[in-house]
Amino acid sequence: MFEDIIGNQQVKEELTKIIEEEKILHSYMFVGIEGIGKQMIAKKFAQMILCTNGGRKGCNTCKSCIEFTSNNNPDFLYIEPDGNNIKIEQIRYLQRKIQEKPIISNRKVYIINDADKMTTEAQNCLLKTLEEPPEYSTIILIGSNQNLFLNTIKSRCMIISFKPIEAELIKKYLEEKYEMFNTSSSMLETFQGSIGKAIILKDKKEQYEKIEMMIKNLDKKDIIDILNLGEEIYKSKDDIIDILEYINVILLKLAKEEAKYVKCINIVEDTKKRLKQNANYDMCIDNMILNMWEEVN
Repeated sequence: MFEDIIGNQQVKEELTKIIEEEKILHSYMFVGIEGIGKQMIAKKFAQMILCTNGGRKGCNTCKSCIEFTSNNNPDFLYIEPDGNNIKIEQIRYLQRKIQEKPIISNRKVYIINDADKMTTEAQNCLLKTLEEPPEYSTIILIGSNQNLFLNTIKSRCMIISFKPIEAELIKKYLEEKYEMFNTSSSMLETFQGSIGKAIILKDKKEQYEKIEMMIKNLDKKDIIDILNLGEEIYKSKDDIIDILEYINVILLKLAKEEAKYVKCINIVEDTKKRLKQNANYDMCIDNMILNMWEEVN
């Protein structure tokens, strides 16, 4: 069932074993960085739990699987943030639905995506259900920041930790799926093990290569040329934090060879802070490029 999802092989094997041994618990917490397949694996796991085929679970042919894949399974509920948060009203709706007996399967499954965005009130409300869940129910919480969950919530869940996806697997995926070849090691590091981030940034490969060329030429070009090369940064206001993180990946590599690039990393970090404080965008980028150029020349 998990063959088409890359990475986190240990997690997939653990969940498969749970299904095979029929040791399904009432509550799980899937935690790890964004874009590593937590949601996809949670949905596959839910389908396997609900599958009515006595043999291969997640058969795709039984009534439960067919309705699951068409988003019509009455024994499954998926909840995600309403705006910036998951609100108490959404959890109260879950509590009403969870009291209804299963219709197709022997169980019911509830996934709360971005569950770390539940308000404190919503978490306290959910706690009541986690303390006394119906015997047929399974709740899967998905989140990126385990620290945002109440300890009382965490203590009632089996925590499944997801790891970042290996760079080689991401590289192979981009080549096979998008024919994206010759991805630089700097760009692979920028993905931070997130296939989701890789997919978002894949169309910016050329832009990132130009930025990398600018950084690597800081000590070889005059400031006018560097500012011209930095045009890609100026027009990337909406993605500037990702761009700055990418620049620091490149600078860190250069700093391992020449110490003069170390202070450039601090310059970029200071720029990130200023931008987050809503400082003037163009002025911040001007100062950053100028200060970096001065530092290495």
